[in-house]
Amino acid sequence: MPVNLPNNLPAVETFKAENIFVMTEKRACTQDIRPLEIGIVNLMPTKIATETQLLRLLSNSPLQIEVTLLQMGGHVSRNTSKEHLDAFYKTFEDIQTRRFDGLIITGAPVEHLPFEEVDYWNELCAVMEWSKTHVYNTLHICWGAQAGLFYHHGIDKYELGEKLSGVYPHRVQVPSSRLMRGFDDPFWAPHSRYTGNREEDLVAAGLEILSNSEEAGLYIAASADRRQVFVTGHSEYDKMTLDAEFRRDKDRGLNPKPPANYYEGDDPQNPPLMRWRSHAYLLFSNWLNYYVYQETPYNLAAIS
Repeated sequence: MPVNLPNNLPAVETFKAENIFVMTEKRACTQDIRPLEIGIVNLMPTKIATETQLLRLLSNSPLQIEVTLLQMGGHVSRNTSKEHLDAFYKTFEDIQTRRFDGLIITGAPVEHLPFEEVDYWNELCAVMEWSKTHVYNTLHICWGAQAGLFYHHGIDKYELGEKLSGVYPHRVQVPSSRLMRGFDDPFWAPHSRYTGNREEDLVAAGLEILSNSEEAGLYIAASADRRQVFVTGHSEYDKMTLDAEFRRDKDRGLNPKPPANYYEGDDPQNPPLMRWRSHAYLLFSNWLNYYVYQETPYNLAAIS
C-alpha cells in the first residue's frame, strides 16, 4: 500500500525486506491524490520499533497515507537518539494549526504513576483537547487508551495486582460494528499491562464495549459518535515483543510469569506462536477504512 514515508526512515528498509510496498515522498508528489493525514503520537521508549510496528499495520490498505510522527516536546527520550527524533519527529507546537484525518496515541511504560505525575501529561492533555476539533478519529492504544478514557470521560485506571502479559482469546460484543467486521469468535490479541479499566465505568459514561476477554477484560471500546476508539491491548506487537519484555523483566529481577498462551507448550524455552497477526491487520484496516476514510471530510478544514 502507498504509505508515504520519509526517504531515510529505518522502517523503509524493513518493509522492503518484508515485501511491503511503501511510497517515498518523491514518488508521492507525482500522484494527484489527497492522502489520508495520519498522526502518530509515539510515547513508547523504543520509538523505532513502535513506529515500524504501526506503519506495518497501516500498510494493509489501498489508501495513500501521509504519516506524521509526533513526540512530546517536553520529554527527553533516553532510548531513541536525538538525531532520529530531530530528523523524523515533530512536536505538538509544530503541528497544532494542522488537521488530521486520524491520530494514533500509543502506550507508554508509566502505568505506575498517577496520570498527573507523568512528566508530559499537560502536553498530552493539550494534544487530546486539540484532537476534538482538529482530528476526525483518534485511536488510543494501551496506556494511551487509559489516558484518553481518563481525560475525555473521567474514567480512572486501577491496579491489577500482577502484570497481565500474554495472548488472550477475545469475543466481539457488537457484531454490527464496522470496526469489528470480519473478526473471528474467538480471536487472539496480546496484552501487556499492570492496570486496567472497569467495563461498568465505560458503560456508565456512555461508551460502547466492542470486544472483551474473560481473562484479559476490556479490549476495544468506542465513544457514542465513534470518533474515539480505545484499545487496551497491543495488536501492533511483533512476534518477539512479549518475549523481549519477559526477558527484560527477568534481568531486572522482577520474577515475571511467562506470557500466557504465547510460547509453544507455554514453555519459554520454545519459540512464540504468533496467533494475532491477521486480526491486527484487520483492526487497523477497518479503522482506516470505516472510521477514517469513509467518514472524514475531503476538506480537512471542515473537521469540527
